[in-house]
Amino acid sequence: MNAMNKKIYALIGVDMETDVGSFTPFYEGVRHGTPKLLELFHDKYIKATFYFTGECARENPETAKKVVESGNEAGCHSLFHETIGDELFPIPGVKTLLPHEVFPRLKLATEWVEAAAGIRPVSFRSPRLWGSTAVVNALEELGYKSDASYPMYFYRNQFAPYHPSREDWVQTGDSKILEIPNFADMTMESHDPGLERDRDQWPLFRTRGASYLLERVRSFLDFCDERNIPKCLCFYIHPWEFHPMQKRYHFGEAEVIPDDFITRNCGDNALEELSKLIDGLLKMGAVFMRADKIAEIF
Repeated sequence: MNAMNKKIYALIGVDMETDVGSFTPFYEGVRHGTPKLLELFHDKYIKATFYFTGECARENPETAKKVVESGNEAGCHSLFHETIGDELFPIPGVKTLLPHEVFPRLKLATEWVEAAAGIRPVSFRSPRLWGSTAVVNALEELGYKSDASYPMYFYRNQFAPYHPSREDWVQTGDSKILEIPNFADMTMESHDPGLERDRDQWPLFRTRGASYLLERVRSFLDFCDERNIPKCLCFYIHPWEFHPMQKRYHFGEAEVIPDDFITRNCGDNALEELSKLIDGLLKMGAVFMRADKIAEIF
């Protein structure tokens, strides 16, 4: 086995956005959940990448600066948590950007994050993991080093970090960007025809518990060993998961009622389960790294 393939790399990506994704305009999770995560990561002696939307960084510059000062990475997560890539499933009222809109939008998002954090971001993740070839090419032109947008559960083609093709981002090529696929359990039988979203890791750490997700991790590591491919576990979480979320939100002219799994067990329970997950991964020998550092290795 290749020496690199013996190691377990773990990336925790924190998507810094409004509460419950793009379904509310509030930042209670960013303001109250982020300090809890920074403290947890400090106590565990690990580093993570915090992917800020441009608006989140602009509205919460003190949080962006604290992330950088703590030794964690400040990355980018689009401008307004919009759909910038290829749609994976329909959401009413949510339309993807046209290809020619992607570059200027990401350029502005990059500038807003840089202005707030004091450093230019080099790591990116698309909202909802909805990336595209246009996104990858724009990121390369903007000088990014990594993109953690690839949803392994959906495309089921790439299982380890790779350099994408400039013609088709889900295929390998010679782009300077390192694509970091988001971990999913590729060994389980899916009961979600077509989408296969039940393979995905989010939000199982808080809805099913850390022990359940660790079982999924072990299965995926065996999957990698059988194929002799690098073991890189890319997770995505959100600061609002670590602050109590409401079951419904009313603002403007409508009421938003998220599906139960979106807000279930948010708050202290989520923090406790994330702590258990990190401990379990450390016992497996996982090395936690920022996305920019993973890009240097691969």
